[in-house]
Amino acid sequence: TPAEVKAKIDRAEPFVLIDVREPHEYQICRIPYAKLIPLGQLGNRLNELNREDEIVAHCKSGARSAKAVDLLKQAGFRKARNMKGGILAWSDQVDPTVPKY
Repeated sequence: TPAEVKAKIDRAEPFVLIDVREPHEYQICRIPYAKLIPLGQLGNRLNELNREDEIVAHCKSGARSAKAVDLLKQAGFRKARNMKGGILAWSDQVDPTVPKY
């Protein structure tokens, strides 16, 4: 959940947060520390990620990031997880200053 991701950030836990939205969406709003890897590019950019890391994927609502997690798990990223609700839920639960679009 967004609250769990925020807690990980606050505790400086080691994990990788990837944003699988498109660049124009990333320009509207973003979560701190998130690395932009659009879903359509993810398959070609797996070398940028470590299979041993915990990876949390997010998008706008959770649908694209669920697809990203499926792709990651098929590629051997066992610790890949989806941030359910996406950045819309982040705005509701963590940071209301993040604009909804």
